Amino acid sequence: MFGYGSLMWRPGFAFVERQAAVLHGRRRAFCIYSVHHRGTPERPGLVLGLAPGGAVRGAAFRVAETEWPQVYAYLKEREQPTETYVETEVFVRLADGRRAPTLAFLSDTGHPQWAGALDFEAQARLIAGAQGLSGRNIDYLSDLVEHLRHDGVRDRGMERLLARVEALEG
Repeated sequence: MFGYGSLMWRPGFAFVERQAAVLHGRRRAFCIYSVHHRGTPERPGLVLGLAPGGAVRGAAFRVAETEWPQVYAYLKEREQPTETYVETEVFVRLADGRRAPTLAFLSDTGHPQWAGALDFEAQARLIAGAQGLSGRNIDYLSDLVEHLRHDGVRDRGMERLLARVEALEG
């Protein structure tokens, strides 16, 4: 399983191995309107998706074959409450140099919750003040920045976005 957001630091399932991994052809972006976990239908927030283009550093998890049915069911419930992602097998480059097939949830650009390439201010305004079943949207962004840093990833765009959202929430 490939994680690029909260799955990286809070997978919520048992795994045999976790390695840093890079997925080419997709990038981490706040491109999905959240009406469940970090927003509501009346006040949507934004969550991460794997948007087309670029490359993204994340984590690949190897799950025991015997555990996979339960892990898969958990992932479907967690990641697909409104079916905004397309499940796809992708190949990632692992930290040890191997190329490995993994399951990834790619952003469905045809889904009504697809936000696309919102400008910086639009992203900040949507995240600021939004809250859903999993908590405040700013906490999701803050956790992302903190955990990326912990994994040695410095994402200046996400850091800048967090600073702007903090300023808006004042």
